[in-house]
Amino acid sequence: MKQSEENAYREYVTARMEVMRRTAYLLCRDWHTADDLVSITIGKLYRHWSRVGGAQSLDAYVRKALLRTWLDEKRRPWHRREQLVEELPELPSPTEFAVVSRAQLLDLLDGLPPRRRAAVVLRLYLDLSVEETAEILGCSVGTVKSQTARGLDTLRARAAEAD
Repeated sequence: MKQSEENAYREYVTARMEVMRRTAYLLCRDWHTADDLVSITIGKLYRHWSRVGGAQSLDAYVRKALLRTWLDEKRRPWHRREQLVEELPELPSPTEFAVVSRAQLLDLLDGLPPRRRAAVVLRLYLDLSVEETAEILGCSVGTVKSQTARGLDTLRARAAEAD
């Protein structure tokens, strides 16, 4: 890599590091794992910088790489955990929803399946359009809409259940 390209790479990574870290944290809910995800992502970015460094949609490329890195990590066997309970929970009744704290919201996000969580984070936290989210997730626009809607329904139900 040329010195000018490396300088541009360093400037970009320095400027976007916190956004990448926060996005990774929202996905995985663990700062250590988030740092690992960001590290892997910026390594991928470095390898492909000569090809993508001048692209207009560099942020989209990095988000997609970060998301795919996280999804790859979630697919690994040591991340599959089941929680056994003695009784099945009752279905929540529709009620008014109260405002939840940031910690509660993070706990609620943690309970969503990976692709739903990704759809909710990309659409509502990063404020991406349905089309941009579909491109990053590699799915249809309809899938993004349904995953986001189901994710929000789950968050609402669990928030009401917690009250």
